[in-house]
Amino acid sequence: MINSLDSKKKNFYKEILSLGVLSGENTENISASVSKIIAEIEKAGDKKLLEHTNRYDQRVEESVESLVVEKKALEAAFLSLDTKMKKALQIAHDRVWFYHEKQLEACGSGLNWSYEDDQGNVLGQVVRGMDRVGIYVPGGKAAYPSTVIMTAIPARVAGVREIIVCVPAPKGVCNKTVLAAAHLCGIDRVFSIGGAQAIAALAFGTNLVPKVDKIVGPGNLYVAKAKEKLFGRVGIDMIAGPSEVVIVADETVDPLWVVQDMFAQAEHDELAQAIVISASQDVLDKVRQTIEEKIKEERRRVIIEDALKDRGALIKVKDLKEALKVVNVLSPEHLQLSIKDPQTFAKNVKNAGAVFVGARTTEAVGDYVAGPSHVLPTNRTARFSSPLGVYDFQTRTSVIECSKEGSKTLNKTASIIALEEGLFSHSKSATLRSQE
Repeated sequence: MINSLDSKKKNFYKEILSLGVLSGENTENISASVSKIIAEIEKAGDKKLLEHTNRYDQRVEESVESLVVEKKALEAAFLSLDTKMKKALQIAHDRVWFYHEKQLEACGSGLNWSYEDDQGNVLGQVVRGMDRVGIYVPGGKAAYPSTVIMTAIPARVAGVREIIVCVPAPKGVCNKTVLAAAHLCGIDRVFSIGGAQAIAALAFGTNLVPKVDKIVGPGNLYVAKAKEKLFGRVGIDMIAGPSEVVIVADETVDPLWVVQDMFAQAEHDELAQAIVISASQDVLDKVRQTIEEKIKEERRRVIIEDALKDRGALIKVKDLKEALKVVNVLSPEHLQLSIKDPQTFAKNVKNAGAVFVGARTTEAVGDYVAGPSHVLPTNRTARFSSPLGVYDFQTRTSVIECSKEGSKTLNKTASIIALEEGLFSHSKSATLRSQE
């Protein structure tokens, strides 16, 4: 049911990396389909947007205006929730807001900054929130009100003026808790549109959907391919792949906790990935046994079984030092440390989207309520990417102002370098000021 790997094997690192490789044939077919959707929406706008939405979400809408979700519907959805759910959403909202305010302070207060050097030159940056951002909220196999909170709040804290949400509505039905979260976060406009067509509409703009400066949020392979193809035409947060977790476990953790953490990740979809690493074969054997015993109790059993079979793994390593090496190679989206001394291990992790320190710190806490955004780099991109944050929603403009004395000194140096590079007009421009 699940792959078993051992670090002693000759091709071990090649094998663990192959776990994340998706079928080339499938991705090529999706890529061709996405290219067609993008081209049609760029050319025909709302007409094709309506056509693709009806086709892929099994809807029969007659006009594109019916894809707009009115603000009063968001408020009604929030008010219709039971007290327990409203309170949970509010707690998540407030914690995520507080965390991103702290993040803003750590990013240079998120404000304009400048300094004056010893020659009287003033240098700095103007920091501003983007004008309009589009958020994609998945809605195919599950509904994600948490994604609204985890994307909209850092955007608002960063100073974004207008936030647009696109969320699929299979068979014309919008999840009311997603709408409630949109109300709670003060989303400006919501459209019941999903898939590659939503990404294309946000990128190009149509009569109905406004063009945005940047698109953020997770999605399926169609969404990821559309973001990949439109990168450069519009800002993109990241090209996210299927969700993944790596769990480092030892004898101090209950195998049931480890297995339930695996199931929690694998239930996202068939392409999700759950990997357990341990220096103890006994731990891995107990995990395997517990999977076999408990899988039948899971409500999303078929999805979990497919995910574990195709992309899951139990990995035996020599010791925790080798486990750390494997973790940094895998560079997982989520890293859960269910070991005796998780703090020490965590200090040496170089590549991971988010680290959950200790067996009591579940990945579910990070998904919903801890504070940091749950939009994280996947597919080993944590080697060069970061979690979504306020910095993703701001632009920075460098500001340089030369004093009379500084102008002479700096332009003289600039003219020398420009001449060396063969940019003669650059050199002349600078020389004019240096000789003034």
